[in-house]
Amino acid sequence: MASPNLTELVTTTLRNRSRQLADNVSNGNALLQRLNRRGNVRTADGGRNIVEELEYAENSTFMYYSGYEALDIAPSEVMTAAEFDWKQAAVNVSISGLEQLQNSGRERIINLLEKRINNAQKTMRNNLSKGIYSDGTGSSGKQITGLQAMVADDPTTGTVGGIDRASWSFWRNQKFDTTADGSGAASASNIKGYMQSLWLDCTRGNDKPDIVVADKNFFQLFWESLTDIQRITSSDEATSGFQSLKFNTADVVYDGDSGIPDNHMYFLNTDYIFWRPHRDRNMAPMENKMSVNQDAEVVPLVFAGNMTLSNADVQGVLFD
Repeated sequence: MASPNLTELVTTTLRNRSRQLADNVSNGNALLQRLNRRGNVRTADGGRNIVEELEYAENSTFMYYSGYEALDIAPSEVMTAAEFDWKQAAVNVSISGLEQLQNSGRERIINLLEKRINNAQKTMRNNLSKGIYSDGTGSSGKQITGLQAMVADDPTTGTVGGIDRASWSFWRNQKFDTTADGSGAASASNIKGYMQSLWLDCTRGNDKPDIVVADKNFFQLFWESLTDIQRITSSDEATSGFQSLKFNTADVVYDGDSGIPDNHMYFLNTDYIFWRPHRDRNMAPMENKMSVNQDAEVVPLVFAGNMTLSNADVQGVLFD
């Protein structure tokens, strides 16, 4: 007969590994790893949606004055907020009654569970990573609000975080289209000039990009453009398993098969980008569920949260 404590074994094994699963997702994506390192993975407690407060204007009462001249004390509207929807995802670890019989004995069951939990971990990591680079329209709009939405090729259209970019210019990112804004498609001979132009557009005093994530094509062009002495790598990114180079003060990272669109480079200031999982749904296992018409049980591993943005003006995208 099946092990009488299998339900407890499945659930506790997943529960004990839930933190490891969450960390594995963060460390399996170059952008999420950077956010984690900078303390920008912040759990959310709840609410109708996830809110990021924004400063969108300067205080309009600044003035030079002389002597008894009246000062401007009119109230200034300088704050607003972006609201991001909760996005949910799940992957299920299941076992049938027959598999319980065939794997009776605690060690055999653990071996089976390990393989299935590892697979669930990879599945969750790969799909959330693709969502991070998406435009958020996948799965009928249930996908993560990704970089293609927040740092868009056309930042003058669309609504991000509930704010219409056509109406509010402060909420638009920077962009460099190699055809419209440059002299033609990116190549090893011109890509550094394009990158420098976008870098300057994204720089505001001390605010500047700290990471540039690139697809294979653009990363390779940038790599080919460098002489041997210029090919400086980031020790932090290299030890994390990501291929990286340096451009000005930013790490340029090839993010593998993460879902980043072809011929794209994202210039990101991660002071203003956040990963916001719900504290109770951050790769957390739910209670096991017995099938009503099968000899099987399932433990769902669930995520709820989203990626959020609090300053679009210092983010940029380079694309063909």
